[in-house]
Amino acid sequence: MVLANVKTHKRESSGEGEVNEGSKTRVKGRTLPISLEGYDLINSPRWNKGTAFTDYERDLFHLHGLLPPHVGTLDEQIERRKQALSEQPTPFAKYSLLRDLQDTNETLFYALLVRNVEEMLPLVYTPTVGEGCQRFSEIWRKPRGLFLSYPNKDRIAQILSHPHYDNVKCIVVSDGERILGLGDQGAGGMGIPIGKMALYTALGGIHPEHCLPILLDVGTDNEDRLKSAIYIGWRHHRVRGKEYDAFVDEFVQAVKKRWPHILLQWEDFAGTNAARFLARYRDQVCTFNDDIQGTAAVATATVISAMNVTGVSVEKQRVAVVGFGSAGLGITNLLAQFMQDKGLSPEEARGRFYAIDRYGLITETTKDARPEQLPYARKESEVRSWRQQPDAEITLFDVVRNAKPSILIGVSGQPGAFTEQAVREMAKHTSRPVIFPLSNPTSRSEATPQDLMDWTEGRALIGTGSPFEPANVAGKKVCITQTNNSYIFPGLALGILASKAKRVTDAMIQAATQELINHLPTLKDKQGSLLPPIAEARSLGRLIARAVGRQALRDGQAQVSDEAELDRELDANVWEPVYVPYEQERKISASSW
Repeated sequence: MVLANVKTHKRESSGEGEVNEGSKTRVKGRTLPISLEGYDLINSPRWNKGTAFTDYERDLFHLHGLLPPHVGTLDEQIERRKQALSEQPTPFAKYSLLRDLQDTNETLFYALLVRNVEEMLPLVYTPTVGEGCQRFSEIWRKPRGLFLSYPNKDRIAQILSHPHYDNVKCIVVSDGERILGLGDQGAGGMGIPIGKMALYTALGGIHPEHCLPILLDVGTDNEDRLKSAIYIGWRHHRVRGKEYDAFVDEFVQAVKKRWPHILLQWEDFAGTNAARFLARYRDQVCTFNDDIQGTAAVATATVISAMNVTGVSVEKQRVAVVGFGSAGLGITNLLAQFMQDKGLSPEEARGRFYAIDRYGLITETTKDARPEQLPYARKESEVRSWRQQPDAEITLFDVVRNAKPSILIGVSGQPGAFTEQAVREMAKHTSRPVIFPLSNPTSRSEATPQDLMDWTEGRALIGTGSPFEPANVAGKKVCITQTNNSYIFPGLALGILASKAKRVTDAMIQAATQELINHLPTLKDKQGSLLPPIAEARSLGRLIARAVGRQALRDGQAQVSDEAELDRELDANVWEPVYVPYEQERKISASSW
């Protein structure tokens, strides 16, 4: 990878506006020095332009004959890729084609995403990425990111030390154990860090060279993967306990030493590990967990949007949460904080929630309840009469019948968890039931929007984790809001990088949430969508980034001096996917000194 000083030339640029390369802004009319040529240049996804190499560049880099004679443009290439995608028979086939494009020509890949966000987002991330992880071994062709396997635990620092990674600023890491609602996918879980990092760039504007996806391969307990002849991961059952913790710590310490100011995002770890690692390392490194904090932020903003429609403020709501792992707890904690901001005491805010996990409603006598869940446990004396039989678990229907929640949130990964009986009962007690089946992918959703509309006579306000087709209500099509984390984490990451934050505070997460709330369509139109169009996610990302950076300044975590410097860093960290003219890097010999 070559990032030499900018060289100014008189030839006209084929790029548009400003182009950011690293922390240096390259202005229209300037060119980028490249040391690669021929096959090496064409085979570099970072620098490849395909048919858009100009005749001048083909002369300079010995590309004649390697490329067809037509000299194209980025616009033409985008249309060609869109046509190729339209001819693919399944979403997975489209996902595979896009992964190949990313590994062939990054500029074209990101230009395609940025210009067609609504169409491309479900293909590069949820719901299609779920199948992409399940079938990752079928389509893996070229290295992207790093697989750090347990047998190489003593080589982690050596692997990270390669100069290729000198410009890395942010990492998304997973161990593949809890991929969406699909469970353990082992090395196939790499599809998640790759997908998240693609959205860092497409929606946050963060340069691809600053992004490093990592998969910690500690084995898998998925027997289908272990028995598969084409599985690319370490063929071993998962390492657990002290050995697992030591491996993760070795990774974190190596990352801290290699990149002292790195942003580390945890993704799709099992619930207990997700919360443990966030708690353990949040004061050691600049880090956040999107499953916990990103999900909480977008879910909370969507709840506030629903409150704009109902006209009943958030602190007056009663909330049932089905699935009280890391995501459910994160949503509950953030919503409770917003309730406290409206005047409730911490105890009063916690009392507005009913947490339902695998053994039903969590009470003070629930077996295996984790310490972080206990603040939301209901007193046994309060709920004893709710049981349909003595010593039976308290089900969602029992909670709905007795507590009469106005909001129902699902992050259980259990399809059908929102039963018709429970939803119809809920609809008896609230005129506009707010129901969010948030589990991904689509096959794991707690209920379908069409069923929810049918069971509530079309009155439900619905947010889903994955995209769904519009529901039919009395012959009319009603669009369904996707509460996609993509509204939050790209802007959050950009704000962290631009402010050079040392740590990620709870207040920074809340600032990201509030900025999204400031742009809800329901502020102006109660008939509007609960969230802005996903096509606006890139522009929203910039606004969220600035809000996060300003909060980092207030929290004393920023390493920029003021908001003016923050704005300059935001400009410097946003990359636009356009082709920049290339020049051959000059070789400096001893005789030229």
